[in-house]
Amino acid sequence: MANTYLTRTPGSETNRKTWTFSAWVKRSSVPSGAGNQIWQITADANNYIKLYFYDNKIYWRSLIAGSNNGYKVTNRLFRDTSAWYHIVSTFDSTQATAGDRMKLYINGVQETSFSTDLNPGLNLNSTMNTTNPLAIGIDNLNSLSYFDGSMSHIHFIDGTAYDATAFGEYDANGVWKIKTSPSVTYGTNGFFILKDGNSVTDQSGNSNNFTVGGGTL
Repeated sequence: MANTYLTRTPGSETNRKTWTFSAWVKRSSVPSGAGNQIWQITADANNYIKLYFYDNKIYWRSLIAGSNNGYKVTNRLFRDTSAWYHIVSTFDSTQATAGDRMKLYINGVQETSFSTDLNPGLNLNSTMNTTNPLAIGIDNLNSLSYFDGSMSHIHFIDGTAYDATAFGEYDANGVWKIKTSPSVTYGTNGFFILKDGNSVTDQSGNSNNFTVGGGTL
């Protein structure tokens, strides 16, 4: 996807407090200091939320009115270009415990070691599930930071916070594997794309299809 991205603009605003994004990604390169966007939804330069690789760490940043209201940076590095990473980001600002409001799972295990660990306030409305464009594989604010690699089985859940076990499971050898047809409730803006090959047709039943931009997927 080095020069390609996917985009969709929701037709209505839905649940901005509770949602889940799950994707399997495989990096083709690990450039030092360069951003490698997984997904981003942008209202403007002061209001966005995005998940990306930078300096081989995973960054998850939410900006509202120009201020960080949720920001996590892993201590762990992700430099293996032969491996698939299953990344689940769960947002639920209704949780009473601050540390439960932004959760990150890598290959079935919750990430807990962060160099930056800022959690959103109680009942905060994120930029997700607004009528602003959602982009996969690019920074849609500046039209740069393409994701260099492959993605598969991308799920977005509108209105429910799931952990990684909703989308993956361990096989008999202890290897984390895809659940090809997970039992989840997608909600109004939810979708499931890249299930079979390069199809961006929504497999969730919602018909929330994506558009391919910037080249051939």
